[in-house]
Parts: sequence; structure tokens; C-alpha cells
Amino acid sequence: MRILVVGAGATGGYFGGRLVQASRDVTFLVRPERARRLRERGLRIVGLGEQTVLTPRLVVTGEIGSTFDLVLFSVKATGLGQAIEDVAPAIGPGTLILPVLNGMRHIDALAERFGDPAVLGGVAKVVTTVDADGDIVRLADLQSVTYGARGAHAPEPLAEVGRVLGGAGFDTALSGDIVGEMWAKWVLIAAAGAVTCLMRGTVGEVVAVPGGAAFAEAAFAECAAVATAAGHTVPREALAFARQTVTTPGSPFASSLYRDLVSGNSTEGEHIFGDLVSRARRLGVSVPLLDLVTMHLRVRQNRVDTSQAATAGPAAGPDGLPAR
Repeated sequence: MRILVVGAGATGGYFGGRLVQASRDVTFLVRPERARRLRERGLRIVGLGEQTVLTPRLVVTGEIGSTFDLVLFSVKATGLGQAIEDVAPAIGPGTLILPVLNGMRHIDALAERFGDPAVLGGVAKVVTTVDADGDIVRLADLQSVTYGARGAHAPEPLAEVGRVLGGAGFDTALSGDIVGEMWAKWVLIAAAGAVTCLMRGTVGEVVAVPGGAAFAEAAFAECAAVATAAGHTVPREALAFARQTVTTPGSPFASSLYRDLVSGNSTEGEHIFGDLVSRARRLGVSVPLLDLVTMHLRVRQNRVDTSQAATAGPAAGPDGLPAR
């Protein structure tokens, strides 16, 4: 099975790198600047005592010459539209697309462009970042991919997807309710993002002040209420984990959205919060805290967009695809 990994950043770089280590047939789709860096330094996975250097096969945007069997979509939501156009030549009649973006909006965009049967559901869990050298830095020992068909009928090559992903250095699971799994992760990242972005601090810093824990509980409750109203009640174990994530005293945890925010980068605010509050409106769910964080991030994103427009234009992000 020929695999194309779209994006070589914190998520795609990590999982794609592990697949390369496992001798799978993997190619990375990257932009010219990211390709140059990878050819000079290699794809490096570092942190937690690891110093892995790989020399992956690369294809630059605009130069795809064949189709692939499986496309692992791992770009930030802010670069989704351009990435869809970049990857189009790689999608053939039998290609399966496994997106591991946050939220749900990307599913509609991919299905509209490439057809609903081609698009699987996916959830990636990994705690990594990209440093100034473009290396993938592991921050915690967590790495898993859950995948599955979104409809009642699984595509025939799904079993082969399990074979190529399995045994590659990260946990994998085939889910019978992948849409529910995606909603469960959405609740977690939205709650964590709301708490850390609105309060501009880690979970531990928020819950350390009077009212902090109650605020975190309220933000979590709003996210869970939207999922329930949408028909995807988060399982009890996942709910407990999400609640613990945003209320643990002393926790150094901060969401990736918060890290983008304080670093001055574009965020996935619309994909994570804009879409969530839009669904809440349609479902009649009141989400005042989610409304607040959405407005906050939109004001801030307008400032970022204005600043970028005043310069030479958007630069490539650390994964070699559109800036994020």
C-alpha cells in the first residue's frame, strides 16, 4: 500500500516518520522550503531520550506524478483548503483518505472534493511540537491513531489500512464508531482550548485561582452538551478523562491551540470553536463560554491576518504546507 503523508509537521512528521521506520512505502507531500530543510537535516524525531534521523521520500507540491492508495491528511485546519488542492493529483478511484485533523469541518470539505466513500474518520493522539530547526519534538509518551469507516459499509481496502498502520511504533485501533471518537476528542480539545486560551495559562495555573476549577468545569460542560445534542454523547470514561484534563491542580498542560496563540501563529479557532458554536446554535444549546472564546480568537485572528497582509504574504508553516 503506497502512502502519501500530507504535511511533515508535529503530527504528520511523527506518524509518517514511524511508518518510514517500519519500512512502509511512504512519501511526504511538502512545500519547497520544507523539502530543502528535510533534505539538509533529515526528518528528526527527538525528545524523551530519542534522537532519530530519517531520510524520507519527498514530493514537492505541484509535482505529484501518480496516485496513492492511502493519504494521511495531517495539516493544520488553517491550511486545509490549499492542501486539498495540492493533494488532488494523488487521489485516484481507489484512494482512501485518512484525515486526523481536529473537529469535524474538514470531513465535509474532503468529502465534497473527493467523494464521501473515500474519506475515513480518524483520531490521532500525540504530544509533539516542531522546534526552530524543524525537528519533531516529543513532549509526552502518547502516540495512537484510531480510524474507521464513517458509514455503515466499510470500504474493501480498510483491512489493508490496518495492516500497514499496525506494528509501526504507535498504537492503532479500528473503531466501529469513529464519528463518536472524533466528537469525544473534539470535546476534549475544545474544553482545554477554552480554558487555556481564555485564561492565558496552563490548566494548573487556571485551577489554582478562586473560581478557576468551576470555570473549567463549566467550559467542559458546554462542550459535552453540544456533543450530546448532536447525538454523540461522549462515553463515561472519555468524559472523566476530559474533565480531569482541564481540572487537575498543578497540571502543566496547555492545548496546542494555546501554544499557537502565545507564539503569534494562526490558530484553529474557526475549526475547533467556530464550527462547534455554529452546531450549538442549530441544536438549541446555550454555550456562552464557547461564544466568548470564539469571539476572542476571531478578534485576535483578524489582527494576525492584517499583520500578514502588510508583509510579503503568508509563509510556509513548519510542516512545509500553508502557514498555520
